[in-house]
Amino acid sequence: MPLIQWLSLLIIIATIIGVAVGRYPFLHMNRATIALVGATALILLGAIPLEAAYASLDMNTLVLLFGMMILNTNLRMAGFFRLVGSRVVVWAKTPRQLLALVIAASGILSAIFLNDTIVLVFTPLALEICRHLRRNPIPYLLAVATAANIGSVATITGNPQNMIIGVASGIPFLSFTGYLAPVAILGMGISYAVIVLLYRADFPRQRFSLQEKVGVDSQDEIQWPLLRKGVLATGLMLAGFVVGMPVPLAALAAAALLLITRRVHPEDVFREVDWSLLIFFSGLFIVTGSLETLGISSALFALVQPIAAGGIPALTAVSVVLSNLISNVPAVLLFRPFVPSLPDPEQSWLVLAMATTLAGNLTLLGSVANLIVAESARRQGVHLSFGAYLRVGIPITLLSLLVGALWLALVL
Repeated sequence: MPLIQWLSLLIIIATIIGVAVGRYPFLHMNRATIALVGATALILLGAIPLEAAYASLDMNTLVLLFGMMILNTNLRMAGFFRLVGSRVVVWAKTPRQLLALVIAASGILSAIFLNDTIVLVFTPLALEICRHLRRNPIPYLLAVATAANIGSVATITGNPQNMIIGVASGIPFLSFTGYLAPVAILGMGISYAVIVLLYRADFPRQRFSLQEKVGVDSQDEIQWPLLRKGVLATGLMLAGFVVGMPVPLAALAAAALLLITRRVHPEDVFREVDWSLLIFFSGLFIVTGSLETLGISSALFALVQPIAAGGIPALTAVSVVLSNLISNVPAVLLFRPFVPSLPDPEQSWLVLAMATTLAGNLTLLGSVANLIVAESARRQGVHLSFGAYLRVGIPITLLSLLVGALWLALVL
């Protein structure tokens, strides 16, 4: 192998390791900058020509992600997520009901609005609720993180790796949800059961008093005109999904509708867009695109083909291991070039979506959503330890993966 190819391969490996760990020692670099620097180095080395690098950018995925960010920002500014949190408190009569409602709200909203966004806004709300109701926040934080990951498996818009899979596979939105929504529902039930079992002392059958709920159900920060518009845009987007409109176009149309406004300054909206995530994706698209130009994809395909021939259990196991080694988005991008060549591409795509998503619940480092919950809680003086998460994450992950694999084996 020529020297340039060896250097390119080392850069690809270093980039993937850096993305998996999230940083390099002694350098102020995050996943976005690591992916961007790696992609630029590969272009400079000639591992992938500039024109090929542009072509490797999956604009459908980037547009979908951008559109969802605009939609989520408007709903957050309108107070939609705070309103949902206040309804959870009103409806919950006991600690167990509160846990069930937190799991349901986190899971359902993650399926529609992207799991990372939901945990970002829901973690402070969960902590506020726990303070008012004098509850131990740890089981509820675990509920937010695990339910957001599990719920996101249900739809193409639930998480970044599903967006990539949805666009690459061409599976219709309703078909995707029809196959994987039952996995999400059963998985959220597993999350509830495991947390209640492991934190029995925190879930007595006593009822909350009215005094405990005072001050939590506040709607002072709700901007009702913006909220109605955001809900309308969301409804139109979902309707577009149902009638077969391209998913990225439906999301972009909803975002464009919300940008026609007299109430919100565009700068306030664009300031909340996670540009680093878009840069991260763009860099990874170029890095994985260089695998094809270097001829490495064919070697990877030779390794994966026998695994895919092993059926759903084998592909599930490999996806879980790879997701925890290099993170779920890079794992999906590595699979993406050769899944269409497998004997049953649709089955492989759905298994990949299920396994890489549910694998994120294994450890605190397993998904970005988990880290957001832990960091957001830390800023408010609550420590969610690696061990506390692992105690819940292992049984939830193993049981939900078992259920997911059995369900897909049954219906596919």
